[in-house]
Amino acid sequence: MSDPAVPLRALVVDDEEPALAELVYLLSQDERIGQIETASNGPDALRILQASAIDVVFCDIKMPGLDGIDLARVLSKFATRPRIVFVTAYDEHAVAAFDLDATDYVMKPVRAERLAEAVRRVVTGAAAAGSAGSAGAAGAVEEPVEDEVIPVELAGVTRFVQRSSVRYVEAQGDYARLHTGQNSHLVRIPLSTLEERWRSAGFTRIHRSTLVALAHVDEMRVDGGRCSVRVGDDWLPVSRRHTRELRDLLVRSTSLRG
Repeated sequence: MSDPAVPLRALVVDDEEPALAELVYLLSQDERIGQIETASNGPDALRILQASAIDVVFCDIKMPGLDGIDLARVLSKFATRPRIVFVTAYDEHAVAAFDLDATDYVMKPVRAERLAEAVRRVVTGAAAAGSAGSAGAAGAVEEPVEDEVIPVELAGVTRFVQRSSVRYVEAQGDYARLHTGQNSHLVRIPLSTLEERWRSAGFTRIHRSTLVALAHVDEMRVDGGRCSVRVGDDWLPVSRRHTRELRDLLVRSTSLRG
């Protein structure tokens, strides 16, 4: 978010309900803050971040399981990551926080004027990043897309899957199933969201319910007018409307790799 006129979309993460409610109240009084989401733990925060566009995370540090520092480390792997403001009663984590490029470190109990200063830093930093990106866009050499880490939960355990290991994705209602070789993982992210976020990383839609990583396509076949691609041991159907585009993308990606 680089336009200071557009309110920030915020996520507040704290396992203590009174602290969470107080921070939400203070932020709601600031006209620079728009939509506010809340989470009481790290895994819930990651689910929200995967499904929603968030500009800034106001996060406690000491939480059970995935704590604030761990959450920030995961966010550092996101292709587009929100800014982080730590809100904590402990000062011993400040060095680690700023090593993770935190925008600010606010001590509890939170004062309204101190929180307002943190919001100002977020807005200023976002605007500066947007200006730098616009200035360097013309004539710039395209940089490699940074890999992304996707949190998946199984039986109460949160694991992290690298986007580069995902071969293809299947829609399952409001969920998406990530296929990585011998394993698959169900995440609560619509396929359309992943299509938009991962397009620059070489993923393309081949069917209304399938997204495929071009780098993992081993073979393309047209039989009786029907097209399909082989990804590992799996053959995936390609709809007619996507066949020509897929062929062009595969030719282009092969020539670039060569």
